[in-house]
Amino acid sequence: MTGGALLEARGIVKSFGPLLANDVTEFAVHPGEVVALLGENGAGKSTLCKILYGFYRPDAGEIRVAGRVETIASPRDARRLGIGMVFQNFSLIPALTVWENVALFLDGLPWVLSPGALRRRMSHLAERLHLTVDPRLPVGRLAVSDQQKVEILKQLLAGARVLILDEPTKVLAPTEIDVLFRAIAELRDDGYGIVFITHKLREVTRCADRVAVMRQGRIAGTLPARDATEPSLLSLMFGDTTPFEQRPRRASSGGIVLELKAITTAPAPGATVLRDLSLDLREGEILGVAGVSGNGQRELADVVLGLRRPIAGTRRLWGEEATRWSAARTRDKGIASIPDDPMAMAVVPGLTVRENLALGGGERYRAGLGFDWPGLEAEMDETAARLRFPALAYDSRAGVLSGGNLQRVVLTRELAHDPKLIVALYPTRGLDARSAESLRALLGERREAGAAILFVSEDLDELFAVSDRLIVLRDGGAAGTFTPDQFLTETVGPSMVGALDAA
Repeated sequence: MTGGALLEARGIVKSFGPLLANDVTEFAVHPGEVVALLGENGAGKSTLCKILYGFYRPDAGEIRVAGRVETIASPRDARRLGIGMVFQNFSLIPALTVWENVALFLDGLPWVLSPGALRRRMSHLAERLHLTVDPRLPVGRLAVSDQQKVEILKQLLAGARVLILDEPTKVLAPTEIDVLFRAIAELRDDGYGIVFITHKLREVTRCADRVAVMRQGRIAGTLPARDATEPSLLSLMFGDTTPFEQRPRRASSGGIVLELKAITTAPAPGATVLRDLSLDLREGEILGVAGVSGNGQRELADVVLGLRRPIAGTRRLWGEEATRWSAARTRDKGIASIPDDPMAMAVVPGLTVRENLALGGGERYRAGLGFDWPGLEAEMDETAARLRFPALAYDSRAGVLSGGNLQRVVLTRELAHDPKLIVALYPTRGLDARSAESLRALLGERREAGAAILFVSEDLDELFAVSDRLIVLRDGGAAGTFTPDQFLTETVGPSMVGALDAA
């Protein structure tokens, strides 16, 4: 780390109605420095970074770029000042080539553009990012890791000297994470300042120089990464949290709850086709599903929940033929759904938290011609307490909640009535370490009570900790099945990226 700060935020205050999202005294990133930004859900990390990138304007405070006070009213202003941000959801156009996506993003290109000249301009930075694909290929044909590199390349070519990466490892396989960290190290050596947002504590020591921990909208503490330990970071984040411990496992002898045989789905825009996929799930068992994002995980969940009907194969629930059952009939059997996108799949943004908690369970709380709202709140409060979630903001509109708080609402509703089959699609995505630990513990309790759980995650360590068996999805099919004695990154990881054909 050398020289003055590339980017500083001082006295930043941001509120959304009565919610104080940010009260940041000081945050900075210097040339040749990787700053890891940690904090529980609702701590203000995303809000702070969106302020730095011009998505939000602060209510108070100032932003300094290379020592000068600047007004950043839009992402274009941020890019003009050398600030770039790569979000979890990419903004690429799949049908266009790599170089065309880059060209659309850049300002100041000539009216008559030379593709060859632009590709030559791209080549050096692409090499630094270990992006070796032909820039004339459509982006939709690239691996997710290469698409991420294209997003970073766009920002660097636009002149970014500060790069904000929003949980960049979430979509990557273990081997691809190593490549990303090498690229980050090389950018740091070239003098770039990098803000790295992550929920995975071990990544802090792997790639960061300094750690800033946020809590309740404020910077709770900063420390050099070399001095950071998991207990010290968790203490800054929560004060009283211990790491999640792996629970004992045993082979389930219960009856088969879910059985899929040779499931194949029809092609659909933006969807992965499931091909001849078979699996079974028993009472008292957690079946983990691993795979790089986009290999059929969501489509598998949709088939199990009755949201997508296969064109071939069969689905059986508790021994009954259920291939043609509707989603409503499927849920009525006692199936809970924890989707990967709560805003799109599980809540109505314009309704309050209280009203969203009543969705799907209205009959349970009917009281004559009225509705037993106190009864609903009592049951939801009990479930939230078991999950160690903070008190639910019943009167808040769902649409104003952070992603993590929205996930908490969905989890509370879906787990409140002891479901017999739980389909959990990235259930800890967006949750802080304490909330994720509590959720995994509760799922373990439900497993011990006889529930069957389909647990989809991109985090192999998490899957190894909670699963009784593990399958890997690749290109819509089962690339491998693993038992606990095979739960090793070097064993499971290669099957995720096609480096071997696992049995």
